[in-house]
Amino acid sequence: MGNESVVQAKGLVKRYGTKTAVDGLDLDVRAAAVTAVLGPNGAGKTTTVETCEGYRRPDAGEVRVLGLDPVREATALRPRIGVMLQSGGVYSGARADEMLRHVAKLHAHPLDVDALIERLGLGSCGRTTYRRLSGGQQQRLALAMAVVGRPELVFLDEPTAGLDPQARRATWGLVRDLRADGVSVILTTHHMDEAEELADDVAIIDAGKVIAQGSPEELCRGGAENTLRFTGRPGLDVASLLKALPPDSAAAELTPGAYRVSGTVDPQLLATVTSWCAQHGVMPDRISVERHTLEDVFLELTGKELRS
Repeated sequence: MGNESVVQAKGLVKRYGTKTAVDGLDLDVRAAAVTAVLGPNGAGKTTTVETCEGYRRPDAGEVRVLGLDPVREATALRPRIGVMLQSGGVYSGARADEMLRHVAKLHAHPLDVDALIERLGLGSCGRTTYRRLSGGQQQRLALAMAVVGRPELVFLDEPTAGLDPQARRATWGLVRDLRADGVSVILTTHHMDEAEELADDVAIIDAGKVIAQGSPEELCRGGAENTLRFTGRPGLDVASLLKALPPDSAAAELTPGAYRVSGTVDPQLLATVTSWCAQHGVMPDRISVERHTLEDVFLELTGKELRS
């Protein structure tokens, strides 16, 4: 495995009886980056992540995490990674603060527990037993337990599920700080805005394979066509504009004075539109380029809602 990869899966296959959950999947995760793993339910996303964490043994293919086999070399790997589980992995009768301090003591150089409690807004519930915590508090405690040991790599499963906006922002800040400290983060989320906000790389999984991987910008640029809009005087000669545009373009006056140009929106197309405006004595009041979002690309590639 190269120095720049913290997780590498090649030809990964995992079956449950007659069902193939992961079907020859390839995945590469960069060091010191946030990688969002997205996929509709049943796509194989959870199985892939659990295999990387060492909880599932692959039926075929190879997985290396920090250069180690996550099943055969779990003892060596476990202290170097942090795993956030939806169930929390906490004894229901344990107090929040004592559980976090217990986990911290298992590591040689843990984060400052009090500072972490303050950061995630857990101070008011430290002496509350886990089962009496709200869902959002349980979620924040699970996150704290995953990162308190200063892992080299942390797996975060839906880290902001059920959180209010303030707690969500605090969690985003913590993820950014982890990356700034050189920690690699693998994030699963149902929130596209979260993936766009935090991820350096995105891997989209469907039908047991990675069907697209790249930065959010690369994926959005490589997705469906983008749109350029401008406003000017009503009744411009759209047919003339269309002749000046590349063959794959379209142009229309949507409402009087509001024009839309769709196609491959690049600097050349923008220059063509502004040049045409100049030639026809048109001063556009506004020109805007609407980029496709990660959600647009996801729906285009999978044909499914993320929560489907």
